Formats: sequence, C-alpha cells, structure tokens
Amino acid sequence: MELQQTWMLPALIAIPFIAGLLCWLVERFNKRLPRWIALIGMMLTFALSLVLWQQGDFSGMSKQVIAPDAAVPWVAEFSMPWIPSFGISFHLALDGLSLMMVVLTGLLGVAAVACSWNEIQRRVGFFHLNLLWSLGGVIGVFLAIDLFLFFFFWEMMLVPIYFLIALWGHDVVGKTKEYAATKFFIYTQASGLIMLIGILVLVIISYAQTGVVSFNYNDLLGTSLGGWEYPIMLCFFIGFAVKLPIVPFHGWLPDAHAQAPTAGSVDLAGVLIKTAAYGLIRFVLPLFPAASQEFAPIAITLGTIGIFYGAWLAFMQTDMKRLLAYTSVSHMGFVVLAIYAGTLLSLQGLMIQMLAHGLSSAALFIMAGQLYERLHTRDLTLMGGMWGQFRYYAPILMFFCAALLGIPGTGNFIGEFMILFGSFAQYPVFVVFATFSLVLAGLYSLILIHRALFGENNIAALAERETKSHGLPARRLKDLGKRELSLLLMLAAGLVWLGLYPQPFLDTSSHAMQWINNAYIYSQVTQVDASQLLDVMEAR
Repeated sequence: MELQQTWMLPALIAIPFIAGLLCWLVERFNKRLPRWIALIGMMLTFALSLVLWQQGDFSGMSKQVIAPDAAVPWVAEFSMPWIPSFGISFHLALDGLSLMMVVLTGLLGVAAVACSWNEIQRRVGFFHLNLLWSLGGVIGVFLAIDLFLFFFFWEMMLVPIYFLIALWGHDVVGKTKEYAATKFFIYTQASGLIMLIGILVLVIISYAQTGVVSFNYNDLLGTSLGGWEYPIMLCFFIGFAVKLPIVPFHGWLPDAHAQAPTAGSVDLAGVLIKTAAYGLIRFVLPLFPAASQEFAPIAITLGTIGIFYGAWLAFMQTDMKRLLAYTSVSHMGFVVLAIYAGTLLSLQGLMIQMLAHGLSSAALFIMAGQLYERLHTRDLTLMGGMWGQFRYYAPILMFFCAALLGIPGTGNFIGEFMILFGSFAQYPVFVVFATFSLVLAGLYSLILIHRALFGENNIAALAERETKSHGLPARRLKDLGKRELSLLLMLAAGLVWLGLYPQPFLDTSSHAMQWINNAYIYSQVTQVDASQLLDVMEAR
C-alpha cells in the first residue's frame, strides 16, 4: 500500500476526545445520554481502525522479506507543522504494529464503556470524559512519531486515570482510593520526567551533528550517540519499565488495580501497560540498538524475576482483583523476554501475546467487577460453590482463567509458544526458567477457579447476608444479563480467533516486526561482510 496523507489518523484520536467532552456537557440534561455517546464514540473509533486495517491489504505479508536498510514500513501518515522553530510537528504514522494496538484499544474501549453501564451512577458525564480522554491519549501514544508529541500524549493519558481511580474507585482495608491514585501518578510522572531528559539529550546530540533541531522519529534514527547511547537508553527504559511494569518498578500496579473501577482496570490492564511494551519496541530497540544489545541480559533477568515474582504473589492473594493484577506483572515478564530476544519469531509472538493478554485480562477484570456488583466483595475466601448458582457466569469465568494460563486453542498459548521458541536460541537458560513458571500460572488459575466456582457453597449465604444488610428481601443471585453476556462472548471469540487462526494478525505486523528486528540486529552485523550478513538474515 502506498504511503498516504490521511485525516483518518487524527480522527482516531479526535473522536474519543470530542465524545468525552460531549458526555460531560450533556450530563446536566440527561444521566443516561453520556453512556450512549461514549459507546457510540468508541464504536466509531473501533470501526475506523477496522477500515484502516482493511485498506492496508496486509494479506500474505509474512511471506515478504524487507531489506535490512529499508525505510520504516509506514502504511498511513498525517503531518502538519506545530512548533516549527523547535522542530516539533503534529506527526502521526501507522504501521502494522501500531494498527494492531489501535484496534485493541478501540475494542477494549467499547468493552470499558459497556461494563460500567450500571456500575457508575454519579458524575456519569465526567466519568466518561476521563475514560474516553485516557483512551484517546493511548491511541495518540500508538500513532505519534514526533517524540515531543509522543511525550505529550504519554503524560496526558495519566491525568484521566488518576481521576478514574480517585473519584470512582473502591476503598480497601487500610488503603484509600486516593492513596492508590496518588501512588500511580507519582510513579508514572517521575518515570516520565526521566524519559523526557533522555528525549532532550537525544535531540541535542542530533542537533550538534546535523545543525537541525528535530523531534521527528525518522530524523533521529541512526544518530551517532557514542558514549551517550547507554545512559540515554536507560532514561527511555526506566520511563517504559515503570508503566509496563517490570520488577522492581511495579509497586503502583496492585493498588491501582484493586481500587480502580472496573472500566479503569480494563483500561490499565488491557491497553495502558501495552503502551510501555510498544515504547520499548518502537523507540528503545531501533534508536539504541547497541546499548539495547548490551543491556538485554539485565532486562531479561529482571523480566524472568518478574515472571516468578508476579506468579508467586498472585498465588498468595485472596482479593480477586489483586490476584489478577499480579498475573499482569508475571505476563509482562514474557513481554520483556520477547522484546530483548529481538528475533522475528519472538517479536511476532509478542504481538499475539499482547493482543491475547489484553482480551483475557480485560475479561477477567470485567467479571471481577460483575461479581462485586452482586456480592459487594472480592474476597475469594468468602466465595465457593458458584458453579451451582450461575448458569453462564461460572463456565465463562473458567474459560478466561484457562486462557490466562495459556491453554491450547487460545491466543495466549500461541503467543507464549512463539516467544519461548523464538528466544530459545539466544537465551536458552532464561527460556527454561520461563517455561517452568507456566506451572505457577496453572496453579494460580486453578486456585482462582476452585475457590470461586467449587468447594463449599458460600455464595448463596453471602448474597443473602448482603441483601439483608442493605435492607432488601432475600433473592436468588442474578446471572449475567444480555449486555454482560454479549460483551464477554465478544472477547472470548477474539481469543479463540487468535488461538485458532492467528495468520491475519501475523501478516499485519510482519513488515513492522521485520524492520524492528533488522534495526536491532544491525548493530551486531555492522562489522561483518556481506556473506555473513546473508547468513544472519537466513538464520533469522
């Protein structure tokens, strides 16, 4: 597909912003209208991302090999001057990698609005303003290739999340929702400041060499950094590692998840932490290939520690949302392994893993929210016997738990298998450790299933106690409604599609991942002759 200047890219960002503003403005006239405006806005965003996907004509691209010195394979672009005197432009571009992330954001945006339909009853308009603006900021991060614009969206998407947690979150024993929101904000703001320092130093060095001030990604590629490459790379890495999160930068995540409203958790687990993985792939590997190669063993060690640490702490939790939060820490360890292995197979596996994790974790957080609406607790020790109480909820929960542990037939299995297989040649010891961690993943998933669905039947007694404490007559627990059921089945269908037929997704991201793979391995082969370069390409 020829590169085209298209207004569809800024439209992807503008629709959530405009819809969010409308939600806030119409709240005083009608309490239900903001929900419909938000839903239609996110459905339009999702539909627009699908149109771009269809126009891209990505079929069969996995069979095409791009040259090591090829330009970045953008398929659509939008650029206009913003602050010309500082070399800053409003420059958006789309390739297969960013397209898949935007499609995921659009889908989970629809899910986030739908799952909070009855949960949010106060300040409905302002809630949807914050939810949609955070999603618009996330899409901006995936599309911006001017580093100043990227940083603008990176910081902008954090403020709405702060309000989502602080205003509509849940207090837990010993910790308030304001504490969780402030902790999240401080962690991400501090790491963002470190990344900004890295961006400014990179631009200053580029200016010293070319005489032109530019924040443009294409202009900064290939800048000779000398001894500065490693410290600048570390600035970027810390900025992304906190958001991912990589142990030991993960302290904000469990509290933020546990206290966030359901839509906030879907946003955090489904797309927000994916922005960090995207940043590592898009910026750290191509801009600092030599330093990234040098740093890879340290990063992968931290990732492997995170896999075990997250799985072990998930195994120890009794709060359903905190358990799910720690599973995200564990799964992001696989993401770090895939990124720094840098092979085409591991990067392609990473693409599937990010999509599958986004769908499965979002679905489980939605189900935790649905259970909280009915029982007013997330404590697994109080649950049990749910299998006999719910016709639809219990089997769907079992399916998503199985998907989380990576059962064959789901996208999680395909992603993990490709990551482990693609990383084994370079990092066999780490891959063996990561494979053993899958046993722990099975353990916490099965414990969640057993505590919630089977065992002694506490659910009916718990529901009766809750209804009496609220002054209501005893009633049978309500199963999933049509809205909730259709939402979860949509996410389940996406996981099965990824698991049984991942080829369209692999085709879409193929050129982007090949280019990143070439940019990353090129630092290893700059000193070799042409025949050795050919051997490296064939081995890859």
